[in-house]
Amino acid sequence: MVQRQKAEQRQTRKARLSARDWADAALAAIGEGGGLSAVAVEPLAARLGATKGSFYWHFDNREALIEAALARWVEADTEEIIAAVETEPDPEQRLRRLFTEVTKPASADPLEVSLLASADHPQVATALRQVTERRIGYLAGLFTELGFAEDEARRRALMAYSFYLGHAQLGHAVPYVLPSPAEFPAYLEATMDALLRRSQPYEQPVMPRWPPV
Repeated sequence: MVQRQKAEQRQTRKARLSARDWADAALAAIGEGGGLSAVAVEPLAARLGATKGSFYWHFDNREALIEAALARWVEADTEEIIAAVETEPDPEQRLRRLFTEVTKPASADPLEVSLLASADHPQVATALRQVTERRIGYLAGLFTELGFAEDEARRRALMAYSFYLGHAQLGHAVPYVLPSPAEFPAYLEATMDALLRRSQPYEQPVMPRWPPV
């Protein structure tokens, strides 16, 4: 009877941690600088105060945990952010709110930088491709709503996303070069101005006649 109760208690402890708990712990370990090598069962179990048995309650192997962690990253760092800005009815305000959120001081995401550094890993490559296509597609949709033609909207979306990635890399590697909290509003406004500016029609310059008449 006592052994049975102990077995039931162990099983309850194993089930108490969810697969999401393990996925979040894996993401935290990756983002802290360990990269994918930080996704190891025993260190994560110690981090969670769990046993290896808890891990195998939810996952068959390490690759399954990596897959779950990457799916969680896609959900939290892309879909949830898009859902939040979608509450804005105006597309320009959505764009401004989006860039305020992802480029504000202290917003640099070491997890994303770490995943970009692991882009040669097949599972990470798939997640990065999914996220990149989703984000650029969403940005292109915003520029289309703002009246830009489809090709131009796509170009501006790519420019906007390149700005975001550059900002993220700088925030991770050399954060002191980025604007301070006091400087940030002007920085964001200059960025929005560049992204939203309508090009003037190109005029062929008048070439001087030579020799002069």
